[in-house]
Amino acid sequence: MAKCANCGKTTTFGNNRPWSKKATRRTFRPNLQTISVYEGNHKVQKLLCAKCVRTMVKTA
Repeated sequence: MAKCANCGKTTTFGNNRPWSKKATRRTFRPNLQTISVYEGNHKVQKLLCAKCVRTMVKTA
């Protein structure tokens, strides 16, 4: 499932709006990356969005 393990960001829905203004449905998916994170003494792989990865690097 496309969901960030840290912030819970998921797929959202909206419309494509071309020049003719004819609305068709589309999806906005989060930019998810699989990264390795240390939790305590264990190395764990998590699925995080790019914003959470940047925030983790800033605080580390």
